[in-house]
Order: sequence, then structure tokens, then C-alpha cells
Amino acid sequence: MKLNRRRAGLGLAATVGAAALLLTACSTGEADSGKTTLTVWHYYNVDGQVEGLEKLADSFEADHPDVDVEFAYVPVDQFTTKAVTAAGAGTGPDVLIFGASGTYSLAEAGAIEPMTDWWDGYADKDQFPEGVMQRVDGELYGVQGYVNLLGLWYNQDMLDELGAEVPTTTEEMEAVMAKAAAAGHQGVTLTGKPGLESQWQGFPWFTSHGFSYGDPQAAPMADTYTMLQDWVDQGYLSREASTWDQTIPFQQFAAGASAFAVNGNWQIAAAKEAAFEYGVAPLPITDEGGVLLGGEVQNIGAFSKHPDLAKEFLEQTFFSVDGELSLLDTFGSIPARADAAGDDAIGSDPILSVFADIVQQQGRPSPSPEVPSKNVNAVETLVGDYWSKAVAGDGEPDPLADDLISQLDPLLKG
Repeated sequence: MKLNRRRAGLGLAATVGAAALLLTACSTGEADSGKTTLTVWHYYNVDGQVEGLEKLADSFEADHPDVDVEFAYVPVDQFTTKAVTAAGAGTGPDVLIFGASGTYSLAEAGAIEPMTDWWDGYADKDQFPEGVMQRVDGELYGVQGYVNLLGLWYNQDMLDELGAEVPTTTEEMEAVMAKAAAAGHQGVTLTGKPGLESQWQGFPWFTSHGFSYGDPQAAPMADTYTMLQDWVDQGYLSREASTWDQTIPFQQFAAGASAFAVNGNWQIAAAKEAAFEYGVAPLPITDEGGVLLGGEVQNIGAFSKHPDLAKEFLEQTFFSVDGELSLLDTFGSIPARADAAGDDAIGSDPILSVFADIVQQQGRPSPSPEVPSKNVNAVETLVGDYWSKAVAGDGEPDPLADDLISQLDPLLKG
């Protein structure tokens, strides 16, 4: 592995916006050294995630000395579009690591192909639960090698300073945030950037208020938007959160700026840089609320020049016990394999064990089964956009909720 070349690949999409250059990058079949190049597209941008990718590549290259694994970073909000564009030109990477909401679009565009036959012949397929299978019209188009989910990160030192306990209800959380704001701290950091990330961020809160994709009503959304805008008005949450992805809020939390961060298990490596005691708890939501079980999906590209090698790469890395435990170690992902999830490394860890409990207590499938496959991306983008509008104060809660439902209804009816 040539680390400098891999680092360059990680920044490819960030520094070069032209899709044509991405297509050139992934059409190369051989590295300069004469080795076979296996190209992998992803949107990881957290240090622990990048480290995890590099460890997987190191392991694979050690067993395949004639292979160079090269990564190309594509921002999450551009990933599906760039992959579809590549497929339209008859090219693309060997492996895609993508968000579940993009499965239908990628399948429809022919960027990925059904992996049903491959999976049926995979010896370890029974270790994976159905909840991590991404299907379109009954065909398997991807598998999540691990699960990611949200929890409530808390600054224990700050709670001690405020004489507060870890909250178990939203009302208790707001009481702690009020104390934090009075002491000159931020109450909570979270994602408010328009689009898919904000749908995932918002899901626990609007379902906690009673919203369901199976019966979409405006009132629960209006209640959620009222809560958000109250948090901003009271100084618990920065209005600037309407532009934040999941990285910026946690950086602020790790710097000691806030009492809470609504963020995921992938931040475990970043949390270790904090100069205070911290912990994780289930989100303080009602029994109606749930946490989406995310985690990127893996499949080989439809235009891979090395499909058998790409399959072998996924089986040895993302779909293996060792690979999933490696990702657990580097960025705290919860293994999808039953045998890997039962490892002592999870049960004995005070952070991972809580996330494992959240999976059982609050976990919900992602995407939500009530959303038609062909409209998942449109639904989640729309809902995320309105979460962002609410955080930004771009409208009153009731009109925002009404506008959302009017656009959401036809999408949910297919």
C-alpha cells in the first residue's frame, strides 16, 4: 500500500469537482507499479473512518501482494449523482460504499447489480440479519457490514459542575440544557444540514412526537419544529447548526463547548481526544420514538473491471469477523455479523455496550419500510430539508409542517 497515493485518492472529489476526473480515476485497471488497482468509492470524512479503511486495505493487500486498493472520497450529498453519472458513461468503481437511501437510484441507473446469487453462495450469509439487507423489488442490491446509530453523548464533567444527572426524558434534557446555557455553555450540538443526514438526525425526535411514515400527520412535525426553535431561542442550540453535518457538532462537543451531542458510535475515536469525562446514553425520547439503524451499504460496481476480486475484497473486509472488529476498533461501528457482535470487545466497553443496548431498545430499520423504495431518497431529502429549515428558523412550525406533509403525501403513496 502506498499511503501517499491513498491519501490523494481520499481527497479526489473534495478537490476536483468535475465528474470526468472521477471517471478517469476509477477507469484505471492497473497501478503505476504494474499491480492490479481495486478502486473503492466512499464518503467517509472522520479520522477514525479513514483509518478504518486503510487498515482494511492493509489487510487485503498483505494477502494480495499484486493488488493496490485505492480509495476515492465523494461527499455524501454528491455520491449518488456521481455514481449514476459514471454508470451512464459505462464506467465506475470496483466497490461502492454508499448510503442506504441511494440504493434504489443506484440500482435503477445500473451502477450496481443484484448480488442475490453471490450472497446465496456466501458461506457466512446466515450470520447477517435481514435488517441489514438492502432490497429493491425483492432483489438484493447491497449488504450493511456494520450498523451505525445515534446516542446521547454527554459531558460528565459539565453535568457534575451543574449538579445534573444524565436525562432519561426530553423534559429532563431541557432542564439540564437550561442550566448549561445559564452557565455560558451550549446545551446540545446536532446535525441540521439540509438533506439526508438531517432526516436521520431528526427521525428519533419526530417519531418521539408521534410521527410515522405509514400515517404522516402535520401535528407531530409541528411539535418537533417547535421544540427545535425553542432550543435555539433559549440558547441551547446554535442556529448555525442548520448548516452543520455530523462532524462539526461533535468537534464542538469534544472541545467542551456543550453538555450534549446527538451523534453516533462512529465518533468514538474522536471522543478520545476530549479533555473531560464523557459517556453515552439512549436518546431521551418516548416509546414511540426510534433510532434508525444506519451504516453504509457495500456492493461491487456494475462496471467493475475486477468483479471477482471486488467480491473477495468485501468478503475479507466488510463482511468478515476480523474486518468488522477492525472497524469496531477504529470508528466504533457495531458489527452486523452475529458472531462478531457477540465479541467481548463490545460487552466490556462502557460506550459500545450502550450503543449495543440502543440497537435493541430503540433500533428501527433504515430506510423506513413504509417508504416506497423508489422514493426513499426523495422522501429522506425532503424531510431533512425541513428539519434544517426549522433549525434555521426559516418559517413557523405549523406552516412548515403543513408544507412538508403536502409534498410528502404523494411520495409516500408511491
